[in-house]
Amino acid sequence: MKTIVCCPYCGRKAALKFPAKDLNRRISKERFNYHRCSSCSLIFLCPIPRNLGDYYPATYYCLPSTLEELAKGAEAERYKVDIIRRFVARGRLLEIGPGTGGFAYLSKEAGFEVETIEMNRRCCLFIREVLRIPAIESDDTINALKQTARFNVIALWHVIEHLPNPWATLDAIIEHLLPGGVLVLAAPNPGALQFRLLGRFWTHIDAPRHLQLIPTHVLTESMHARRLKTLLTSTNDEGCRGWNHFGWTFSLANCSSSPFVKTQLGVFGGIVAKILEPLECKNGLGSTYTLLFQKEGVS
Repeated sequence: MKTIVCCPYCGRKAALKFPAKDLNRRISKERFNYHRCSSCSLIFLCPIPRNLGDYYPATYYCLPSTLEELAKGAEAERYKVDIIRRFVARGRLLEIGPGTGGFAYLSKEAGFEVETIEMNRRCCLFIREVLRIPAIESDDTINALKQTARFNVIALWHVIEHLPNPWATLDAIIEHLLPGGVLVLAAPNPGALQFRLLGRFWTHIDAPRHLQLIPTHVLTESMHARRLKTLLTSTNDEGCRGWNHFGWTFSLANCSSSPFVKTQLGVFGGIVAKILEPLECKNGLGSTYTLLFQKEGVS
């Protein structure tokens, strides 16, 4: 008897879109089934592996050895602070899933009062002890939020696609936004040119760590229903353009397990990225998106 899979967002039937392997990390040779909702077009992994934590090895985060090293590497994330400061100049900022803390560090330097929620213990220790930023160690964002106050900005940079229940998490996040506060979301774009051309071999699928590829219209609809208005929708900011190059380079490199061949394919991927740059810069075709929403009211 064929199992009927329903969309976790709208509840409609979802057909199998493709099976995918862990091409990025090659932790196992399993196939992971991604389904596409016939109504809202959400693409999601079903079933989610019970041992999902095993797919986040110790090498998933490359911790810098010093504050100076972190500060140098964080410059690549300065565009994130610049985007936020177009709408919020100061106040309390929470980053969920900061990793090694580059954006959190820059936000603190820019004058925000920063806190973080992170599941990795080593990252939490680094953020607390080296960056001197509060870090709650937890893989349960909803419960972790109960330990915090409310914020002017809550940011999830490429985190929402990792969450088993993003909709309940978003509800909890919105409760912890001050009136007039801003929610920042960045994630892989299922409308991307790369995804259309590469399909299940696209590196931004990152099976099985990415549990869903959420169309921008789904997030926008969801946020509007929760009384947040859209401030920004972009697939062509500095970060998105960087992820375009990453996508071609690593997607092609993943076609081989040989280090030498991978290197050559990566170089070729960089050439492809340059050729297709004009197309990917068109609205909606970038490999990732950045969305900003504002909660109703005045803080």
